[in-house]
Amino acid sequence: MNSHRYCVIMCGGVGSRFWPFSRNDRPKQFLDFFGTGRSLLQMTVDRISSSVTPENIILVTNRQYSDIIRQQLPQIKESNILLEPARRNTAPCICWASRHIYALDPEASIVTLPSDHLVLKEIEFCKAIDEGFEFVEKGDRLLTLGIKPSSPNTGYGYIQQGVATDGFPGIYKVKSFTEKPNLEMAELFMNSGEFFWNAGIFLWTAKSILKAFDKYSPEIAQTLDAPASTYGTPKEPEFINDNFQNCINISIDYAIMEKADNVYVKTVDIGWSDLGAWKALYEASPRNGEGNVTQNCKVLTTDCEGTIFAVEGDKIIVAAGLKDYIVADSGNALLIYPLKDEQQIRNIVNDVKNRFGSEFV
Repeated sequence: MNSHRYCVIMCGGVGSRFWPFSRNDRPKQFLDFFGTGRSLLQMTVDRISSSVTPENIILVTNRQYSDIIRQQLPQIKESNILLEPARRNTAPCICWASRHIYALDPEASIVTLPSDHLVLKEIEFCKAIDEGFEFVEKGDRLLTLGIKPSSPNTGYGYIQQGVATDGFPGIYKVKSFTEKPNLEMAELFMNSGEFFWNAGIFLWTAKSILKAFDKYSPEIAQTLDAPASTYGTPKEPEFINDNFQNCINISIDYAIMEKADNVYVKTVDIGWSDLGAWKALYEASPRNGEGNVTQNCKVLTTDCEGTIFAVEGDKIIVAAGLKDYIVADSGNALLIYPLKDEQQIRNIVNDVKNRFGSEFV
């Protein structure tokens, strides 16, 4: 295994659209949604371990989740867990992790992964990652993985492929990015065959991504600039605690990928879902003859269709007349809500907190 290859796993998100299962103190990346005995984060680490040695896996998370990570991933050494003092989206997270890795290994190449996605075709995933590493290690290139759309989904960003790259089948220069189009535009994108979902999986060398921050997002680069003896030493946490919260809150897509002129996309079929909300979990789960999904619970239904039931504990759920609903019961909260309105759940969580208190979120 190539000792210069690293993985950065971003695992500090709250996952509020999966409320009430996902809570502030235990968000969705730490949950076992499929009854496998492994959380989404653990599955992510398992998956990448075929391409990157565990010593080179770096986790970036909010400091409040440090205990959960150590419990779930005891094989990851403590110095590889980078604790953010504040949430600032993916660009500052990636800039910090890249500086940390570069200080340890200036020849490093990096794959950056979300911690809470589902990949059903792991062999194809590992092949794509290995080929992606080979591509970015041969030049100043920023690579993202693109997923062929199976529906005109309006919740994903889209990547338009440009010209093909010689010697690397399935890799194209990126022509354009589009963030979350409306339904009409998403249908056009899907029918054109030129557009792919942005999976949020990136590959680059440490040199290339830090060069891109200097050029396209200098405010983040300057905020996280430190003396040479800081990163990779005991001085690093103190510097981050003093400076990280001063970074702007921005995604890597807006900060770098949509601006850079050396961005490429590798089109892949890896059985991917971002599991962003309840509908994504519904679509990724086995369904019965009525199109209902039961997540590790006992359900008796009459005239129910297209509904997902997810209930903790030894309860029996009896339901009638529900069509295309979410029924989710966890801890001190029960959610019964239309699947088509799932994007409103994030706002509902804020309303619950304001009206009833933070113990419910």
